[in-house]
Amino acid sequence: MNDLSRQLILMALDEDLADLGDITSRYFVDPTHRSIGSIVSRETAVISGCEVAAAVCAAVSEELRFRPVLADGDRARPGDLVAEITGPTRLVLTAERTVLNFLQRLSGIATITRDFVEAVHGTSAQLLDTRKTTPGWRELEKAAVLHGGGRNHRMGLYDAVMVKDNHLVANPSPLDLGARIAEIKTRTPGMKIEIEADRLDQVASFLPLASLDVILLDNMSNDELRRAVALRDQLAPAVLLEASGGVHLTTVRGIAETGVDFISVGALTHSVRSVDLGLDLIAA
Repeated sequence: MNDLSRQLILMALDEDLADLGDITSRYFVDPTHRSIGSIVSRETAVISGCEVAAAVCAAVSEELRFRPVLADGDRARPGDLVAEITGPTRLVLTAERTVLNFLQRLSGIATITRDFVEAVHGTSAQLLDTRKTTPGWRELEKAAVLHGGGRNHRMGLYDAVMVKDNHLVANPSPLDLGARIAEIKTRTPGMKIEIEADRLDQVASFLPLASLDVILLDNMSNDELRRAVALRDQLAPAVLLEASGGVHLTTVRGIAETGVDFISVGALTHSVRSVDLGLDLIAA
């Protein structure tokens, strides 16, 4: 877990506790009482967030113990025990909402990712996430995509090159794309380079570029995607093709069957419903 995620946990606790802490538990719960908080799934879901839930408990108090029963990536059925939090009841209740907030959202991402992965099962296409993540949550949300069986695209602007139409529009004269790609590969060997195309003539012009890794096929119809795959197979079989835009559970299978290598889905992280998890308190 990186420093940003640790800061996020502290921020989440601070917005819940501020300066006065858990006033309700302080006045209405016996300080000597101990409990087990059983986190139970109320629906079918893929679990994600156990590491961050454990970190939340540790940040609240060293007296709390978080014990995962299901691992990240496991499927839970309604009524399944996901994890337990053990310790003084006051502290269990203090940690409860923040733990559930992380687990519910991250499990929501893992669950929808698994749905997409299962929808393209049997094809060669792999599901990718995007940078359309909740600010501050990127590491956690991208980990949840992995737990759901998807793959991560670039983490940020720093670890891969993606040349989009806006980059090309921002130049007064056409760029020598081949020279720029060669320069990047010389300066940062191993850096992945991807260029966006929204027309087939662009695909044909990009394919001969030496050292190009991926072409992003933006908002193309399935027929255009198939034609792009045929062009790739003819001109540059080593170049990978990624489809993006208009991807839903109802459309992803057809897109995968065109022969593209990757399908990027912003909805994996930007349009997620948190799954229903609850905490049931049992006296220890």
